[in-house]
Amino acid sequence: MRLMAARAGRSARPVPPARGRRKQRWSRRTVLAAAATALAIVLAGGGWWLERSGVIAAAARSAERAFFAWTASWGMAVNDVQVEGRERTSRAAILSALGVERGTPILAVDPEEAKRRLESIAWVRSASVERRLPDALYIRLVERQPLAFWQRQGKLVLVDRGGVVVPSDHLESFGALLVLVGPDAPAAGAALLDMLAGEPELAPHVAAAVRIGGRRWNLRLDSGIDVALPEEDPASAWHRLARLERSDGILERDIELVDLRLADRLVVRTLPAESSKTPPKKGHQPGKNT
Repeated sequence: MRLMAARAGRSARPVPPARGRRKQRWSRRTVLAAAATALAIVLAGGGWWLERSGVIAAAARSAERAFFAWTASWGMAVNDVQVEGRERTSRAAILSALGVERGTPILAVDPEEAKRRLESIAWVRSASVERRLPDALYIRLVERQPLAFWQRQGKLVLVDRGGVVVPSDHLESFGALLVLVGPDAPAAGAALLDMLAGEPELAPHVAAAVRIGGRRWNLRLDSGIDVALPEEDPASAWHRLARLERSDGILERDIELVDLRLADRLVVRTLPAESSKTPPKKGHQPGKNT
């Protein structure tokens, strides 16, 4: 091996690094990632615009209508509407609430939405709707049951057992219902009617019931006699009155008031000698509260 020395008078100098910024190279992977990101941003922006402009929703509705029309062409269209439980609700009101006619695609009928619209009818308390493929809708109604008349602002309106006012232009068609008087009388009316029914011979003679202070009832009989029931345990007082009528005929006497508010005694106010009874009729206003 030969060792060579540098010549005299010259020294080895290091080569200085090249000045300036070295150019950065973009790899294929980096370029593809950047392009994919840009495309995603463009697609997202386009989708946002389509959604905001309603294009997507309109396209979905159009596709849905086309699908329903196709199913109807294969026989899945409304041909029959079967209704159970209808007594007072008109056929026209039911069809109007359903919003269907013969030939409507049956799959386009939303049972829950149809139920909601049916229950907006005044006489309908609850409803259920079933699609019975291929071509029938089955409706089950539970209608409101008239309970009594309610004297409100000098006029009579019809209420059901839940205390809900049921609009009607022909009150006379409901016969001799009890008249309730008082702001909270409809809400408490069902319990009162159930209590009165416990004495079936005496109950038909009650023409009106006046709610006193939201706590108790005064009854007006068709003979013109007022009966004051207690706040506590009015049922016992009512049965007591029925027993007195059966044993002593107390309501056949010339009296105008039977006060049953005290459990250990009976207070009776007789009519003045010159007075005569003027029996009120059910469905007529009972007069002032007493």
